[in-house]
Amino acid sequence: MARDFYSILGVSKTASADDIKKAFRKAAQKHHPDVSKAPDAAAKFKELNDAYQVLSDPEQRTRYDRFGEAGVGGGAGGPGAGGRGGFPGGFPGGGFSGGFSGGGDFGSVEDLFEGFFGGAARGARRTGPPPGDDLRFDMKVSFAESIRGGTREVNLDMRVACETCSGSGAAKGSGTKSCDGCGGRGEVRTVRQTLLGQMAVSAPCAKCAGEGKIIEKQCAACRGEGRFNGSKRLRVDIPPGVDDGTQIRLSGQGEAGRRGGPAGSLYVVVTVEEHPQLVRDGIDLITEIPLSISQAALGARVLIPTAEGEEELEIKPGTQPGAEIRLKGRGAPNVRRPSQRGDLRIVVAVEVPKKLSREQREALERFSRASGEDRN
Repeated sequence: MARDFYSILGVSKTASADDIKKAFRKAAQKHHPDVSKAPDAAAKFKELNDAYQVLSDPEQRTRYDRFGEAGVGGGAGGPGAGGRGGFPGGFPGGGFSGGFSGGGDFGSVEDLFEGFFGGAARGARRTGPPPGDDLRFDMKVSFAESIRGGTREVNLDMRVACETCSGSGAAKGSGTKSCDGCGGRGEVRTVRQTLLGQMAVSAPCAKCAGEGKIIEKQCAACRGEGRFNGSKRLRVDIPPGVDDGTQIRLSGQGEAGRRGGPAGSLYVVVTVEEHPQLVRDGIDLITEIPLSISQAALGARVLIPTAEGEEELEIKPGTQPGAEIRLKGRGAPNVRRPSQRGDLRIVVAVEVPKKLSREQREALERFSRASGEDRN
């Protein structure tokens, strides 16, 4: 059954070459077997490639428009491709081999992905010395310190750059030379035959471990590694407003890279100690204060907890149970915008005494009578 290459790419028969290229790129990104998990991804991608190979070549597109798929030798990679078959009598030079050669902008599946994703087919692998490992450090801070911020100095065991060779791994007076195993590229390529045709596959060079260079004479202190096990003293700035679980990233403060490779990052994970009376709700702080019946009814001055310590607060007469008193700007700072601060929310809890003295009972009975309450 003849295929409609225009429908496969989702373009009209009057589509420009640029429109055809854009449609193919969009569809290929979606259906490539390395991206799509659909069971028919390989077949779908091959069909897209067939359509693109024909419609992107002006001469073959003209034949297809006139004679259909038979006029181009059965399509890319199909029966008759690569020779004179397909259309009776054939065309001189008609057809083409499978894969991505001829008529397109891409030489291989890898080249296709490099065009789409900037090298994603190789996993964006970099040449040169590999970076050092990232590290994690768990830091416990007090509740007050999490609000106001502060500075800590910590000692961490890690691999540090060799001072003798300044991290290069090369002995003094020595240097590096281009790897003759990969020509300094750090990788070697092999061509494999796949369902989609020939595919170029890259792998790190075994001789230079993907670095592209070889040390002429190793540093004796670090044996050519450019680093060794040691320790580093660091200052960690704790921003105001950090919450439990906050991560502070210190770029370049992780382990030193091998042979001058960039250092990794240090991730400081903050654990905040609980406050006995305050809890966080975002950047707001919440506390509950107990009041007696008389304090709530008559008003009072009571001590309340805040992030900075205890303070006196005036309670207005007639304050109801469950009422919330909000003190603007007395909560926690916004860790990203320290000038912005939450509120302190004070929830009133009126306590009813379980036991009354004789004098307290008589006073409440008088209050009840004065209020006209019927207790019978």
